[in-house]
Amino acid sequence: MGEVFETHTGWTFLTSHARVLTAIAEDRGTRIRDIAARCRLTERAVQKIISDLERDGYLTHTRQGRTNVYRIEPGTILRHPAEAGLTVAGLLSVLAQHDARRDGLPQQSQSPSAPPGERGSEPAR
Repeated sequence: MGEVFETHTGWTFLTSHARVLTAIAEDRGTRIRDIAARCRLTERAVQKIISDLERDGYLTHTRQGRTNVYRIEPGTILRHPAEAGLTVAGLLSVLAQHDARRDGLPQQSQSPSAPPGERGSEPAR
């Protein structure tokens, strides 16, 4: 539970918030523990980031049994003035295209709010 991750020194291009949001976009029912391992963060840090994202309207969650199921609000505009007009869906689309090219997978349209197994479908309204 208190797993220690290899530390990284210096700066990175993506923030921890972007990494957590990307992990959730890939699996809406993912556990905080799994997000933390993937993003190389502590579970406490992931909880704080999810709280930030929910507070600012980028993310919501519902309980299904013992699991949280997340919904990304795809039309939410990114916060920094330099990204004016860029939505969460646009950011996640760029990152998904990068991952598909890196992994040699065919590129497909992925909806950040679609349930697992229903990628490419329109988000629920």
